[in-house]
Amino acid sequence: MKTTSTTATILLTTAATTAVIVSGFSVVPQQQLQKYNNNIRYNTELNGLFDGVKDAFQQPPSEVDSTRETPIDRWMGWSVVSENEVQESVPAAPLDFIDSMDKKNYVGVCLSKPMGIVFEENDSEYGGIFVQSLTEDGMAAKDGNIQPGDQLVTVGTKNVSGLDFDDALGFIIASEGDNTSLSLFRGSAKQFYGPTGASKDWLATFAEKGGVVASAAADTTSVEEKA
Repeated sequence: MKTTSTTATILLTTAATTAVIVSGFSVVPQQQLQKYNNNIRYNTELNGLFDGVKDAFQQPPSEVDSTRETPIDRWMGWSVVSENEVQESVPAAPLDFIDSMDKKNYVGVCLSKPMGIVFEENDSEYGGIFVQSLTEDGMAAKDGNIQPGDQLVTVGTKNVSGLDFDDALGFIIASEGDNTSLSLFRGSAKQFYGPTGASKDWLATFAEKGGVVASAAADTTSVEEKA
């Protein structure tokens, strides 16, 4: 009888322990389980979001415009510069650049006629006339200041730059007095008439003041007065 009682006690104890263990595992309702899974998915996506932000801050600047683009722009794929926005850049001066608004790059002469200068018209792209050659023993050759290739700019106080052959030469023929002053640019037609050439306003003022000859005379007078 004692053995039977002991066996029954063991069975009851085992059953109670099993009941306690089973009760420790509660059954989760289906609705609550779905909510739990959604939270896991949300946390995963959120972590991916912050990972993307971290990667964006670690990326090198874009070549579009590194001074204006932010890491968020790179991460989101936004372009700082719109397709219609034009980025202006200052072109470098050509290697053969000669400042056509500096009087140091001009020569001036005051000659009697006939001057002994053979002029030729530039290509139609530029207009104007230049010195093709000098007549041997002519007034210009003896003066020694003019060289072949010089661009004629002023005759007295007249701006003849860009004029065709007949009109430009006509101002020399029509000039009165024993001598006629000429101002010539020491450079090519492209350097004078091209994109880096003198402005119309500068040329107008230059001609009104009498060109190089008048400027040189004024400078000499100024030095003598100071002395």
